[in-house]
Amino acid sequence: MADERKDSLEDQFKDILKKANISFMMGPPPFQQAEPAGSKTEEKKEKNEDKLRPIRDFNLKPRDIRDYLDRFVIRQDEAKKVLSVAICDHYNHVRRCINDPSLNEVEYSKHNIILLGPTGVGKTYLMRCIAKLIGVPFVKADATKFSETGYVGHDVEDLVRDLVKTASGDTTLAQYGIIYMDEIDKIASSSSTMGKDVSGRGVQINLLKLMEETDVSLFSQTDLIGQVQAVMDMQRGKGPGKRTINTRHMLFIVSGAFDKLPEIIKRRVTNSAIGFAQGESGAPKDAETEFLRQAQTKDFIDYGFEPEFIGRLPIRVVCEPLSSDDLEKIMVSSEGSILAQYRADFEGYGIDFRMTTEAIKAVAQRSQEEKTGARGLMTVLERVFRNFKFELPSTGIKTFEVSQQMIENNQAVLQELLKKKETVRREAIASEIKGFSDDFKREHGLEIVFNKQAMDTLVDLCLAANKSGHALCLERFRDCEYGLKMIARNTGEIVFTVTKKFVEDPAEELSRRIAKSFEKK
Repeated sequence: MADERKDSLEDQFKDILKKANISFMMGPPPFQQAEPAGSKTEEKKEKNEDKLRPIRDFNLKPRDIRDYLDRFVIRQDEAKKVLSVAICDHYNHVRRCINDPSLNEVEYSKHNIILLGPTGVGKTYLMRCIAKLIGVPFVKADATKFSETGYVGHDVEDLVRDLVKTASGDTTLAQYGIIYMDEIDKIASSSSTMGKDVSGRGVQINLLKLMEETDVSLFSQTDLIGQVQAVMDMQRGKGPGKRTINTRHMLFIVSGAFDKLPEIIKRRVTNSAIGFAQGESGAPKDAETEFLRQAQTKDFIDYGFEPEFIGRLPIRVVCEPLSSDDLEKIMVSSEGSILAQYRADFEGYGIDFRMTTEAIKAVAQRSQEEKTGARGLMTVLERVFRNFKFELPSTGIKTFEVSQQMIENNQAVLQELLKKKETVRREAIASEIKGFSDDFKREHGLEIVFNKQAMDTLVDLCLAANKSGHALCLERFRDCEYGLKMIARNTGEIVFTVTKKFVEDPAEELSRRIAKSFEKK
């Protein structure tokens, strides 16, 4: 019975390989001659050494990392300081383990990190910048997409496999990467949960295994492509290759807004009858941030986290909410700010803009009202620039000013700009119409020339219909090539002058010219 089942599974696997155009071969891979010294094996080793050089030669100081982060992330001074120290401690230890493998046997507690704070304050951006600075692979995911193994949803081990993909399949480099999981507060298990909590406690338990140390299979049970690739490699004589990766030296960072956590901490510190909670009416403006700074392990457990899970996140960092002044600085001085992105978007059309100080303040104030941190900047700027990005590329306008009035009523300012620059717009439309004429000649071998009255009429029609010159010409003259070719056969004429009358009623004028061409035949 067992043999029959084995044969059945083997036949199924053969069918899969056959559909993938892969020949099936039982037994060991074909014999291959040993590679000589200095061959691909040594080249591969040297290549791996080069990829590990940033880690092997890691010599950054905490202040170096902090100064680098200051270029990209505004504020969060305490978070930058704590992260810089934790990162340096972690990668100094990794460097020592690479240079002296015997240190891998020494017990070492990793500096896994939990970031707390509202959305849009730079939590993810901080970690992306750090990973880029160090030169290690980085992968980010939301905790809400994972479930306990065996249920619908992603397996947390997919995080490790994604890290290997980010490292282009290089497991040697991937084992020193950074895994970042956002919205970790969403998997806190509720005390009222009935039955099995597949999105909370089970995920935490699986995650804590990764954060400590475990071997993760490079192929999931559902990864058919990976299994077929392994068979192909064996047929080519590459051997089975590495099947697992160890998470011992991976750094894990989790983050979340933890909206309800300040309430838990507030009850605890209030009951203690000491601390600033006594004067609740005089609590600071960012009271929630102050409460989060006092977070203890017990508070996280009350929130719904397993003691073993939160215990593997010893480094806790609170990120502060961003003020209107902070958002101004992000727009003006942060490298890679969203304002620089919009400037690059307009430069793609050969357009530049200048933004007044009053406009920057107005954008920052409106962004703060969105209560989404730095993400609010894009929400506001998108509303401001949306119509400008649609209209200006077709007008020939090359510069404009972003004023406070534009922030308050961008449509009115746009119309005023278009009216003021009407001469430039007319020239741009005329250029598009000439482009249509060039395309027509190239495609049909016939030349159409618009006289001044026809050109002015077409431009007026474009402005009235808010269409480009090329689009309006296609619409009005889309069937003209047939009539013009007939005239060319009758008269030998290949250059046609388009008049105002032709523009106003192409069908009638073309019919008249065709009839006239037969008279000359």
